[in-house]
Amino acid sequence: MLKTLSLAVVIMAAAAGSALAAPAMAGKTAKGEALVDAHGMTLYTFSKDGKDMSACNGKCAENWPPLMAAKGAKAEAGYSIVTRQDGSLQWAYKGKPLYTFVKDEKAGDASGDGLLNGAWHVAKP
Repeated sequence: MLKTLSLAVVIMAAAAGSALAAPAMAGKTAKGEALVDAHGMTLYTFSKDGKDMSACNGKCAENWPPLMAAKGAKAEAGYSIVTRQDGSLQWAYKGKPLYTFVKDEKAGDASGDGLLNGAWHVAKP
């Protein structure tokens, strides 16, 4: 019994580790299916960003926190890594940097969609 339980714990830990390796996943939001972070928070793109370049820095990044990538992270399956103005790393999907929004209070909230005259969009898988 203990051996079976230990094996189950190892399998669950391995599955959890691989799930956390993905920078984002598809999830349900108030705006339908969208990309969400590991906590289920809606991810957004900014129309003023260039391909693989973030234009949201300083005060903008305080309101729209970038989905940060760890040093040594490996891009895969449509994801890339953007070097921000301050040298930190940020995840992007199909060349568009990804952000959360500080006014989203719980998983699935999408209150940032359409803000700044439509410049902010829910990131779609």
